[in-house]
Order: sequence, then structure tokens, then C-alpha cells
Amino acid sequence: MYKRVLLKLSGEALSSPGNAFDPAILKALAEELKQVRELGVDLAIVVGGGNFIRGKMAESIGIERVQGDYMGMLATVINALAVQGALEQAGVPTRVQTAIEMQKVAEPFIVRRAIRHLEKGRIVIFGAGTGNPYFSTDTTAALRASEIGADVILMAKNGVDGVYSADPKTHPEAVKLDSLSYMDLLQKGLQVMDTTATSMCMDNDVDLIVFNMNEPGNILKAVRGEVNGTIISKEGN
Repeated sequence: MYKRVLLKLSGEALSSPGNAFDPAILKALAEELKQVRELGVDLAIVVGGGNFIRGKMAESIGIERVQGDYMGMLATVINALAVQGALEQAGVPTRVQTAIEMQKVAEPFIVRRAIRHLEKGRIVIFGAGTGNPYFSTDTTAALRASEIGADVILMAKNGVDGVYSADPKTHPEAVKLDSLSYMDLLQKGLQVMDTTATSMCMDNDVDLIVFNMNEPGNILKAVRGEVNGTIISKEGN
């Protein structure tokens, strides 16, 4: 079982058709994360903002990319506060830290303070990405996992149970891969996370587990290393 994990959630994973947030999803997520915390595992979370806006989406409607990225960062803060609210309703002490200072809303990101919170049994949610445009929340996850000394990044996917040799929606013959190396990921161009995030995980020797979060209990299984997903590591075995 892993001792310190970073969970990467997409913004879409918190939503349902027509709603930015689905209360049932938030409640179920909070209950499962509470069980993870009760195992004695240090848990940090990076959440995306795709249920509101993405930088590239903003660009497509004529908003400058940098401006769009900042809009996306603010969306991740909204999501971080929503997850915090759900966790605290479940009785789990939680802190939100943001890469852009907004002191009336959350703590500023300070790595030593984040680690101290984890050591005290609090879940820490990182918002506002890296605080810089052009960096995805995948890169944020790789960066924060490296900074806090996480053993693994749990990449919770919306309805996808791992990495496939090709897109299974368009290639029915695609095969699910149980394990592979970061170099394989880069060479084969498999779209798991962007190349900046992949390189950072490889350089800092942080493992990655890609799994389907829509199946109840899968986050717990991933923490225990028992989930039916894909493990990506430096060595690939």
C-alpha cells in the first residue's frame, strides 16, 4: 500500500450532463476519500477545471490563450472549494492551497505547510494549477507530487479503465496495457498526459496509475495497488 498519494481529478468527473457539479458524485467521492484517509494514507488532490472552461476552449471563442488559462485556473479553485465542502461535510479535515494568492478564499501554496497538513492527517487540495499559463493540471499534478514526495499519482479517468494501444472508441481492436514505461508513453504518443507532465514524472521517478474512477471503490483499490488499471513507471515493470 502506498503511504503518500496525489489524486488527479478532472473537472468533468465532478459534473453530470447540464450541471457543473453533481451532488451525488461529490458525496460518493468524499465518502471514498474519507476511507482512504482512514487507512492512514497521506492524500493530496489536484483538480482540473474542464467542467467550466479550458484555456484552449477559450481560445477557440476568441479569448487570448493566456487569459483563457487564467480563467481555467480560477475554475480549478471553484472545484477545489466544492471538493473541500463535500469532504468537510463527511467529517474530513481539509485545506485548499492555491498557486495564485487569494487569501480570503484559501491558503497560498507553501510546500512545507502542505506537507505539515498531510502529516497532521488533513487532505490537501491544490488549486489554480501551477499559477502559470500554458501549463496543464496534469503538469500541476506531476509538479506537486514531486514537491510533496508522493509515491504515486492516481490519474482518475472518467469512464476509462487504463491506457490502450489506441483509442478504443475508434479502434475496437485496441489492447489494454497493464504496465508501461514513461519512455514508451512518449515514443508511442499515447495521450495519457501531456509531454511536460510525463517528462517530470520520469525525471522525478513518480509512478502513475491510470484507472476508472466511475467504479465505486476504485480509488481505495488504487491506493492499495490492487486496481484494474495501467501502471506507468520509469522502468515500466
